[in-house]
Amino acid sequence: MQTYFAFGKHGLTFDLPDGPAYEVIESRSASPLANVSAALEAALDAPIGCRPLRELATGKRTAAISVCDITRPAPNRVTLPPLLRRLHEAGIPIEGVTILIATGLHREATPAEIDTIVGPEIASAYRIVNHDARVLTAHRSLGATRRGTPVFIDERFMAADLHITLGFIEQHLMLGFSGGRKLIAPGLAAQETIKVIHSPKFMREPMATEGSIAENPLHEELLEIARMARHDFVLDVTLTQSREISGIFAGDPVKGHAAGVEFLRTTSLERLTGLADVVITSAAGHPLDLTFYQTIKGITAAQHIVKPGGRILILGECSEGIGSPEFARKLREFTSYESFLAGLMGVPVEVDQWQLEKLALVGLKQELFFYAPGISSAELGSLASLAYATAEEAVSAVLQGLPSGARVALVPEGPYVYARVE
Repeated sequence: MQTYFAFGKHGLTFDLPDGPAYEVIESRSASPLANVSAALEAALDAPIGCRPLRELATGKRTAAISVCDITRPAPNRVTLPPLLRRLHEAGIPIEGVTILIATGLHREATPAEIDTIVGPEIASAYRIVNHDARVLTAHRSLGATRRGTPVFIDERFMAADLHITLGFIEQHLMLGFSGGRKLIAPGLAAQETIKVIHSPKFMREPMATEGSIAENPLHEELLEIARMARHDFVLDVTLTQSREISGIFAGDPVKGHAAGVEFLRTTSLERLTGLADVVITSAAGHPLDLTFYQTIKGITAAQHIVKPGGRILILGECSEGIGSPEFARKLREFTSYESFLAGLMGVPVEVDQWQLEKLALVGLKQELFFYAPGISSAELGSLASLAYATAEEAVSAVLQGLPSGARVALVPEGPYVYARVE
């Protein structure tokens, strides 16, 4: 059986041996909108739960817009122009608009990537700035949440009269779903805030996982942070498998995002009849599999459809290597899932430890296998023994010893596939 997986920019195709019972789990979504331009105009002029954007902007001189970084395929080139036009019609000049790349603790976007993120026309005409979570003095202190999280948000965002986020909604390994409040924290937060919301206090919460909103304490925490930052307006979209816009949700940051999540749940959830013995999945290809840090999201998404003690093989190109220097060091020093998790308790949180923490939590329950050709064995620490030089070797290893008819789930689009067992 020959199958294709999203991998880097060009994909990966290989043959699977006979024997197992294979089931391809595709990304399910609503159909693309027939007229995206008209739908955007309608969403901005008749938003969910608040006044039209033009009215919100009237009387204000400045606006800050938070957008996703290069690791997310948000269609800003499509959504930004009509939004900016309404700000200008309301009296906010071009020089009064600041567009912030919500990097969180990711690296800053290069000039070429900024052109990709917002389009060269907007990049050349507007003030586009990278967020830098490591410079505390560049953030405004807003106090603390009810749970005690210190809140520091980018001063350039806070200094504006109007606060807007542009994003898209997909399942997320900690927050349930991305979009909305995530574009403020961690997107524009200082590392002093990010470390707390990514600490074991939240990471070990069973409901801080993909597809979970209603009882997710991290979701509640970020909603509170967004309110403290005066989040005024959200423009979120949902996307099809081919990255076309399937839904547009603009308006009140809480109500608009909730409507988008509900739409995604009802149109994109794939129901399976049983758990798999093995899941072979990807990290959804470029840009999500640029680093091993991002590739882990394919593993955490797959945990929901594999049996306890089952196997997961993740395929990620990792053309930019591991990720941040802090994450790379943690990975080199990694010895075992148990010791890593135990070592995080009662000590200060370090940058990017949370992604490895999520990986370790899955590793306690399932056998993990890796194909990540952009990373050397030395960089993987003890995980190197679970990594393979070719995709064929990795597939052979994960299928080895399976009984005839064993259930093998194939997930070509990785974390973009929202699947659960009945």
